Amino acid sequence: MSDEEEYTLKLYVAGQTKKSLEAFTNLKKICEEHLCGRYKIEVIDLLENPQLAKGDQILAIPTLVRKLPEPIKKIIGDLSNTERVLVGLDLRPASDIR
Repeated sequence: MSDEEEYTLKLYVAGQTKKSLEAFTNLKKICEEHLCGRYKIEVIDLLENPQLAKGDQILAIPTLVRKLPEPIKKIIGDLSNTERVLVGLDLRPASDIR
């Protein structure tokens, strides 16, 4: 994976819940620290657009979907476990998880 790759991320939420807001805040912080401007975050509120859940097969919220670089990856939850998110986004090898 190249250090110049652009990350396309979709964060599926349901309204402005505490967990949804935490997930966005945590994601933004991780992206700023590890992707240095090489990312786009699209927040999709399933209360406003429930039909969009079908396309990415969203079963729980909040869910983060990494569209690019491929392969597509999904991470469910508030993204508070930074190590798990980094591994899930392939920014860190799984062997680094303690």
